[in-house]
Amino acid sequence: MGYWHRTGPHTFTPTEHVGGAWDPGTQHIATLLGVLAHEVERDRDARRDDGLQVTRISYDILGTIPLEPVHVEVAVLRAGRTIELVEARACHGGRPVVLMRAWLTAGYPTADLSGTHHAPLPAPDALPDWDMTTVWDGGFIASVEVRRHDLGPGRAQAWVRTPHPLVVDEDVSRLAQVAGLLDITNGVAVRVDPEDVSFPNLDLTAHLFRAPTDGWLGLDTTVSFGPEGAGVTTTVLHDERGVFGISTQCLTVRP
Repeated sequence: MGYWHRTGPHTFTPTEHVGGAWDPGTQHIATLLGVLAHEVERDRDARRDDGLQVTRISYDILGTIPLEPVHVEVAVLRAGRTIELVEARACHGGRPVVLMRAWLTAGYPTADLSGTHHAPLPAPDALPDWDMTTVWDGGFIASVEVRRHDLGPGRAQAWVRTPHPLVVDEDVSRLAQVAGLLDITNGVAVRVDPEDVSFPNLDLTAHLFRAPTDGWLGLDTTVSFGPEGAGVTTTVLHDERGVFGISTQCLTVRP
């Protein structure tokens, strides 16, 4: 069983694996973010054949969503030969629930310039298995395999993967698969017990300097809380080749 079934040209119905961590009766937003990335890529491929690469994905989460179908619309906001800005919108009951904007850019031969000073993660086999359901509820958390090194409150290194397809019976790119896991970052390095403090994220933005490869998704995550109810989760994104991007999430911290 996967996370979503396409039940119309632009309509998707969630399975039990989409159940949320804060409230199992609502969606964990992670996999819907992957569906939006999937639809942006499908729209790109239907319009053009030059394979513009997605180099930024940014989501605004407008509220909680019940475990019910959503409708997805895609529009080009800024067309171009080498750069495009595309928006995807997920709606439930006629109202927008998640907005995504993605920058798509042409590729150039920069292999001789590539590099980063971000440190590599320990290999997946070097980290112990972690049962994430000991901290979080919900069908999505139960569906994901996690290996984690706890480095203290609000700090952890982890590898995650899932055996479940993002959309049943559809070919989904590795980018969309990764996008469907990114929102787990806010839960792998908790600063405080979520039974005592709520700290849901309002958004998620990922900047990518190369395409992710298959296998485990690596997360080098730091969670920071401020003194007046705001927080930020920052993650350096890895695959088994190394670092490929950075993601951030804005948190509302509520004792």
